[in-house]
Amino acid sequence: MTDNISDKDKKDWENFINSKEKIQNKDIKFRDKKTFKTRSIDLHGYTLDEANRTVENFINKSFSENVNKLIVVTGKGLHSNNEKDPYVSKDLGILKYSVPEFITNNLALMNKINEIKDAKIEDGGEGAFYIYLKKVK
Repeated sequence: MTDNISDKDKKDWENFINSKEKIQNKDIKFRDKKTFKTRSIDLHGYTLDEANRTVENFINKSFSENVNKLIVVTGKGLHSNNEKDPYVSKDLGILKYSVPEFITNNLALMNKINEIKDAKIEDGGEGAFYIYLKKVK
């Protein structure tokens, strides 16, 4: 390392030391990174009514326990028996579509929810979705 510091650098350093200017602490960015308290539920094998009741209780309980993020695994409907019943919609009877619709049509649940999003592949991809809950006041 050289000891040759220019006069300009010395003057700049002195000005900085004597000024009231604050440098932003870049470590705060990492410290304040949002962490999620997460819970998940798997609805494989549930009937539509069982799944709706279960997910409603799951959301209410998680909300009261200040959980931020829920992972709801419904499956993709590949093994659904709806195709055998001509009186049941092939799409709307599948939990993948019906459970999110049940949630969005339930005003009491939606008042506790910030956002519903499709899950990332590592959490179930097309066969799952996220629910981000609001904080309890």
